[in-house]
Amino acid sequence: MHILFLTDNFPPEVNAPASRTFEHCREWVKLGEQVTVITCAPNFPKGKVFPGYKNRLCQTETIEGIRVIRVWSYITANEGFVRRSLDYISFMVAATIASLFTKKVDVVIGTSPQFFTVCAAYVVGLLKRVPWIFELRDIWPESIKAVGSMKDGVLYRSLEKLELFLYRKANRVISLTQSFKVELVSRGISAEKIDVITNGVDLSLFKPRSKNQALLKQLGLENKFVAGYIGTIGMAHGLETLVEAAEILQGIPAAINIHFLVLGDGARKGVIKELASQKKLKNIAFIDTVPKSEVGDYWSLLDVSIIHLKKDPLFEKVIPSKLFECMGMGIPVLHGVLGESAEIVNRLGVGKTVPPENPKELALELMTLPVNSASLGQMRRAALNSAGAFERRQLALNMLQILQHHLAGHSGRGKA
Repeated sequence: MHILFLTDNFPPEVNAPASRTFEHCREWVKLGEQVTVITCAPNFPKGKVFPGYKNRLCQTETIEGIRVIRVWSYITANEGFVRRSLDYISFMVAATIASLFTKKVDVVIGTSPQFFTVCAAYVVGLLKRVPWIFELRDIWPESIKAVGSMKDGVLYRSLEKLELFLYRKANRVISLTQSFKVELVSRGISAEKIDVITNGVDLSLFKPRSKNQALLKQLGLENKFVAGYIGTIGMAHGLETLVEAAEILQGIPAAINIHFLVLGDGARKGVIKELASQKKLKNIAFIDTVPKSEVGDYWSLLDVSIIHLKKDPLFEKVIPSKLFECMGMGIPVLHGVLGESAEIVNRLGVGKTVPPENPKELALELMTLPVNSASLGQMRRAALNSAGAFERRQLALNMLQILQHHLAGHSGRGKA
């Protein structure tokens, strides 16, 4: 089977969409499938092309058996609705054209959250007369309205109509959460065409390890209780809450050994750093994005991981991918997200939930954890015991079986 995967995020980018797509495709290649990925020059989230790459019309490379075709797109930082839309639309057009030169394709997959890439998958599926799959990572455009980047109006309603059109036209929808599936069914999409493949963790990469002593010393975190946030610092994440919790704890003598570590980049990083600077916080450190091969060293420093999203009904339907990475490494979580992901945390006992956008509650929980080693140990063990259920290799196999089953029942398809 030849799988054509369209995505605007792919390694060496290290965000969740890039990791999920790469790890799935890598496993499919290991299982004997042919995989072609069409993406753009790596640039997320700063909008700057990574060293060793250029924003060319077309360039090809092979990564662990995956044929990767990188096409030109309008590149900008992960901020600003108009510029990001130009980015998405340019990739949609370029990916569609490049797909026409990719021969003997059996199935096309387009991944969201923004669905211009999915539009490309729809068009390519039509032109090649093969099934196309909508991988649903987020409910868009609702998610951009949730972070204040768009208001209800003619444009928003037009995008919603396009969204529903794509759900209906997709041969199958692969949803990342059960909540997304429920949402689609409530909007008239048949449950029979929707499968759920959650995010997961590569347990060969994310596994328990001792604290990196050299890095602890370099960052001045020796003998500190380290609470960390690792990931994209975007509009949805509400990390002002973390900074405000750090301010509360800095004023409490008993919390002198609690230190925050924030690693990542994104549209709100400058604002968050400036807020911490204005508050003259000495108990928080900001680190730029590092290669994925080095991320584990920073994860190892954490005594607890903070996962946080803004308080909005939409975010009750998502499951942050870093939850599974924490589980793989045996790191307890303080989970500031409501809904399906909070239910997982509570059910599996891998951490504690706190209300989103509530710095007082976050600070209070952080005060109690360092003195409760038994509770921390129990959460670590629960995380490690639960991680296997979200192992990326098995999830990739599950998704491949869905593709194979659908192709087996699809008649009259062409190969172009």
